[in-house]
Amino acid sequence: MFESLPRLPEDAILGVMAQYREDPSPQKVDLGVGVYRNEAGLTPVLACVQLAERRLLEAQLTKSYVAAAGRAEFNAAVTALVLGTNHPALRDGRVRTVQAPGGCGALRLGAQLVRAAAPDVNVHVSDPTWGNHVPLLGGAGLRLLPYPYYDNTDHVLRFAAMLERLNAAAPGDVVLVHACCHNPTGADLDEAQWRALADLLLRRRLVPFIDLAYQGFGRDLDSDVAGLRLVTAQVPESLVAVSFSKNLGLYRERVGALIAIGADRARSEAMNSHVLQIARSIYSMPPDHGAAIAALVFADPALCTAWVDELEGMRERISGMRALLADALQIHTRSASFEFLRSQRGMFSLLGLPAAAVGALRERHRVYMLADGRMNLAGVMRHNVDYLAAAIAAVL
Repeated sequence: MFESLPRLPEDAILGVMAQYREDPSPQKVDLGVGVYRNEAGLTPVLACVQLAERRLLEAQLTKSYVAAAGRAEFNAAVTALVLGTNHPALRDGRVRTVQAPGGCGALRLGAQLVRAAAPDVNVHVSDPTWGNHVPLLGGAGLRLLPYPYYDNTDHVLRFAAMLERLNAAAPGDVVLVHACCHNPTGADLDEAQWRALADLLLRRRLVPFIDLAYQGFGRDLDSDVAGLRLVTAQVPESLVAVSFSKNLGLYRERVGALIAIGADRARSEAMNSHVLQIARSIYSMPPDHGAAIAALVFADPALCTAWVDELEGMRERISGMRALLADALQIHTRSASFEFLRSQRGMFSLLGLPAAAVGALRERHRVYMLADGRMNLAGVMRHNVDYLAAAIAAVL
């Protein structure tokens, strides 16, 4: 039966992970896979998560299913965390939130919902974007079209070109937008640009699909969703995919949610009924353990305060590594070509290196990053930053 199946090429990110693991060099540097690492190179279990998990296990009496929509208190807390408590869609009863298996699961649920509502719609995706956006949305049968976003030579947003392209989109089309800490560029819209985008989406009757994977990794929990709240308050229909892999460190637990906002209560209910049916047809019930942990952290004032403090520590470490690497690159390259690293946010940046230079970094210096030059700043440590900067200067 399966003899006709060709072997598919390895996933780019998973391939870099495998190459790094197999490399015995003590000097190897991993800038590939998108996970947070502390100064020791570990992806830690947050202290607030450990405490919440301990309480959960002590009190848990059953492993039975919770509900197709997931844990109600988790969904309510996520809605408040993302939209705030005074969002007009909340006041109008137009918001429905469903727990999903991670941000990927939320993106796929949203894509299938779009497909059910408008199978011929175009989904406009930033150029560049996170590599998994294409299979997650395209695999649902949606047609993806790129819009200009980032100039990898001058390291600036192509915002005017972005608006021009989206202004030509057909009414009803979907626009996928990164809420903050754009992956892979680290370049985010500012407040004025978010306002201009919201005006365009409303005027052209476009539907925003916002990917929120790094809330708290940019500036803080509220600032990182200011643009999202602006757009979803102004545009009548929208989707938001939320992930807690990064900001709670719950990578393995697959904790996420899809927030669907309809034009009125009736449409919101209809959207929710389709989301639940789609979920039932894909994975039936969402995993509960990670969501139960997250719900405890959100609900307990002491745990929540500890989480915010730990999140601030992760954010400041990434910001500090950006500055250290920019300093080291200025010394080794004798230029200010990498100053853009300082102003960007989140874990990722595009270095703008040609593919040959990325290959040379891997082969000659054991520095691993994606072929397009995307680097994860969490892989930069105080003990390797000078080595890394010297290696980058050498291949240039």
